[in-house]
Amino acid sequence: MAHQPDTALVEIRDTLLETYAVNDAMNQLILARLDPRAWRATSSAQKGDGRTIAAIFAHLHNVRLLWLKNSAPHLKRPAPLDPHRCTIKQAAAAHKKSAVQCLRMLAEALSGAPDRRVTKFPRDGWGRAWPAGGTMFAYMFSHEAHHRGQILMLAHQLGYRLPDQAAYGIWHWDQIWKDRGFT
Repeated sequence: MAHQPDTALVEIRDTLLETYAVNDAMNQLILARLDPRAWRATSSAQKGDGRTIAAIFAHLHNVRLLWLKNSAPHLKRPAPLDPHRCTIKQAAAAHKKSAVQCLRMLAEALSGAPDRRVTKFPRDGWGRAWPAGGTMFAYMFSHEAHHRGQILMLAHQLGYRLPDQAAYGIWHWDQIWKDRGFT
């Protein structure tokens, strides 16, 4: 009977890790299908220094680096992105690298190993640190999903709506799961 909870916990951990990998696949799908004219375009509706799509993708990557620095300083961090200079291709490559390292961080945090090095999650510079684990995953995933929504909305408002393959493709989780080799 004691083996069942262990099996359930392993399944939950593996599902969370797969979900974070799918999360990056969604970002990559958008980056691959985004009209290049939308990358630095601004909307007249944006107030002040509203972020461009390039700046949002740079923010996502750079926040991942902050999470890695604060929660898993033993893991190598890729270079940050300059929101004013990075290209779509550079952002896609950077996101792949930071996603791999974030997956390593999450795997360690969710391992339950008593000697794991990832034990806390200071999600930003002002809030108190949380214990690393499920809440860490939830915050990371919801942060990126929030900004993905901003990106899709901004592209639409700018007149560069993503093709259905990307705009609705991010909701085809079964296909993304399959494409990533998950069952």
